[in-house]
Amino acid sequence: MTDATEKLKNDLQDIATDIEELLKATAGHGGERVAAARDRIESTLRQARAAARDVGAEVTERAKRAARDADHYVHDHPWTTVGAATGVGFLIGYLMGRR
Repeated sequence: MTDATEKLKNDLQDIATDIEELLKATAGHGGERVAAARDRIESTLRQARAAARDVGAEVTERAKRAARDADHYVHDHPWTTVGAATGVGFLIGYLMGRR
């Protein structure tokens, strides 16, 4: 995962933890409206956690697939890869030399 994705995941986990603490702190406060709100929040929190797990698994699978595809391409076309890398290297060297 990228640093930004990891940070977002951690931030969402922190929010979920804070919401859980808030729900526990307000558990003793009565009222039908408060109880209904708590139930909706708990349901939404469960759904959000499940969605976050699914997205994390999908991102991980896509990254693995992209790495596997790149590896296969390099093995199937080694000289094309070497030529492309050499061309990019020369281009970077040329651009840096112009400074």
